[in-house]
Amino acid sequence: MSLRILHVLATVDPASGGPVEGVQQLTRVNVEMGHHVEIVTLDDSASPFLDRLGVKVTALGPRVGGVYRYTPLFVPWLKDHAGEFDCVVVNGIWQYNLYGAWRALRGMKVPFFVFTHGMLDPWFKRRYPLKHLKKWLYWPWGVYPALQQARAVFFTCEEERRVARESFWLYECREFVLRYGIGGVPDEKDYREAFLSAHPQLRGKRLLLFLGRVAPKKGPDLLIRALAKIVDEGIVERTDLRLVMAGPVGGAYAVKLQELARRLRIDDLVYWPGLVLGDVKWGAFQASEAFVLPSHQENFGIAAAEALSAGTPVLLGTGVNTWPEIVADGAGFADEPSVAGCAAVLRRWFALSAAQRSAMGEAARSCFRARYTAIDAAHTFIAALYLLINAAG
Repeated sequence: MSLRILHVLATVDPASGGPVEGVQQLTRVNVEMGHHVEIVTLDDSASPFLDRLGVKVTALGPRVGGVYRYTPLFVPWLKDHAGEFDCVVVNGIWQYNLYGAWRALRGMKVPFFVFTHGMLDPWFKRRYPLKHLKKWLYWPWGVYPALQQARAVFFTCEEERRVARESFWLYECREFVLRYGIGGVPDEKDYREAFLSAHPQLRGKRLLLFLGRVAPKKGPDLLIRALAKIVDEGIVERTDLRLVMAGPVGGAYAVKLQELARRLRIDDLVYWPGLVLGDVKWGAFQASEAFVLPSHQENFGIAAAEALSAGTPVLLGTGVNTWPEIVADGAGFADEPSVAGCAAVLRRWFALSAAQRSAMGEAARSCFRARYTAIDAAHTFIAALYLLINAAG
């Protein structure tokens, strides 16, 4: 029996990070399996990115709630249409898509699930204590009741589920750990020329790639400082090396990072291509020796899995919850999310011979195929929905 699934997201803007990318990956395979999937979002209905997901997207903006993304159309729409689906899956917890969904669905027969996407990690409590205090004011009436009444709360790995319990002492929900995955390099083609043609100044260079939101939790400042250390140590010839910082660069934080690179006298080694998508993104992975993500917190790390699919070894911070499996498979290195930890993994990388780097690239592909494919994740997701929809509420 095919399922009718409604995903709820605050935004489907590709620049917003992991939740929308994860939903897109699941949705593509679930549709191929014969299931019907739709998305409702709080985005403005005139947004240019609504048609990129391959399924019907209903946008209920313009919103009037700023970053909270409140729109008065959301609850009435969900009350009117939720009954057309076998289940509703809410992605993310700190914006109006969760609270509004709970308001609309409580008392209705259609079950709803919540995908936290790492948003209950206690790292946020430690890093932003004032924001955490604000969240505490919202938690008891805006998030906790929704999690408690959801048919299940989804986590992408056991470590994410375990640490989620540490953020708020008021915590009770039906936890369920799902296997997670992504589509990987399309058709396993070589896309390097697509990237190098767009950025010809990188030809012939040894490339390290950072790809994702340019945000403090991903540790890009640690990477820039660590790069300066190993260049000063003479571990790698600076004329050969470029660090590609691929991601949106319009914000104040990216400007601070660019100034940091100038102060450390490595601004000539750091290249900012902006957000890369499609063939150019896959080419960036394939053209790079290694992908570097020294994150303080990642519940899964979609970009790391994408790198593995491209045969690109990954150099991770231990805040990326998938690091133990990746290191165990010989597909990369990991150390603590600090300047010293990041410098350590860079030293280990540049100490490898060409043959060792090539072998690690093959291990990266094998790791991806064994652990992180979208097909396996999508089948696991559907199996969980069948099980939980038929369970007692």
